[in-house]
Order: sequence, then C-alpha cells, then structure tokens
Amino acid sequence: MVSVGATPVRVHWSQTYRIIRSIYPPIDLFEDIADPVDWEAITAADAKVNGALSASVGDLSKVPAARRVAGAGASWVMAPFVHCSTLGPGRFTDGSYGIYYAGDSETVALAETIHHHQVMMAATAEEPGWTADFRVLVGSINRDLDDVDGVPGVRDPVNYGPSQVEGAALRAAGSDGVTWESVRQPGGRCIGAFWPDVVTIPVQGAQYMYHWDGKRVDRIWKHDTRQLFNIV
Repeated sequence: MVSVGATPVRVHWSQTYRIIRSIYPPIDLFEDIADPVDWEAITAADAKVNGALSASVGDLSKVPAARRVAGAGASWVMAPFVHCSTLGPGRFTDGSYGIYYAGDSETVALAETIHHHQVMMAATAEEPGWTADFRVLVGSINRDLDDVDGVPGVRDPVNYGPSQVEGAALRAAGSDGVTWESVRQPGGRCIGAFWPDVVTIPVQGAQYMYHWDGKRVDRIWKHDTRQLFNIV
C-alpha cells in the first residue's frame, strides 16, 4: 500500500550527479546501435559461442524492452538495473530491482557515496590508505516523481525498512521514481529512478579517489584539478 505522505512532483534538473566506482567497464551491448528489443536474441546467440557478452549484460528480464536505453554511455544507466542483487539493497529497494540514484549537486553525490564507502570499508579489515577511484556521471531529469519527504521513516539514517516498503509500493503502482532531501547532505536533493528511461544518458565528469584512515573517509583527491580536500 502506498503511503498518503508521497506527493507527485515534477523534477526538472538540468544536471544530475551520480558517482560510481571507476573499475566498472562499459557493457558493449548497451553501447551498441542494436535495438533493445533484440538484446535477448543477441545474448542468446553469444551464449552458444563463449558467453562473455551474456555474463557482462546481467539480467535483462529486470527491464522491459520499452524502458531500456541504448547508445554511447547507456551502460552507466542500465547497469544498476541489470546487475542488482538482494545482497546489495538500498534505501528504496531490497535489491530485487534496480534504482538509478543521483543528487542535484556534486556535493550531494559526494556526501552520499562517502557515507556508503565508509560503511563498506568499516566491514573490512583493510589498512588505511587510498582505497578506490570514482567517477562522476552528469546527466539530467525532467520527469514526474513522488516526493517522499512526508512519508514517516523514509529518511532514517540507518533503518531502510520503511523506505524499502514505500519504494516497492510506489514502483508497483506505476511511479517512475522518488525524490527526497538528502540524508547525508541536508538541504540537497536526491532522486531514485525506477527505470532507465527516466533520466538522460549521462556524460563523465570529474574523477575522485577516496582515502580511508581506518575509521572514516578523511580525504578525497580530485584527479582533474589535482586538488586534495579534507572531509570534516
């Protein structure tokens, strides 16, 4: 059941900012000119040869053909939907379906990813040091989404139970996605798109490297401008 606290709003941002690990390579099928309707047939044919393409593509059944995107940069949009897993849930999904998360500024995207990288690093025994490279993806959105700021519990900093229930209910009811005030950067806004075609195909922006001091991310390095920023 969808909460009465969700409010439909038009979200029109000339720029959205998403940050991902730089290690993820493009997925050839999504970058090609092939019609998304034909992707299953192409991967089936590949599976009879060596299966390399099929393995990289992920689970195409997660995204109806009509909602897929293709072309240069499409991998960045498609990947979170076809490579989702219940081993990696998020605020508005239990991991059984994908979401494209982004912020309305690079500052918001940094704050959100720094938090989640800290949580991941804290679960490891990795020594302090420079841990990973990240890339900023800059796109845009002009779509009707559901503002969930008024839904009790969806912005809880730790417990994702209420927000996952709300996300699943809204998606099942036909919503294209949600928007809410950033939990990690108050005053900023976030979106969670339920389908790839809700956002534009992004271009690559800045590149960063995060430093782990053993307890938290205390510094980030911006490759493009060769700047070091301390995280307070």
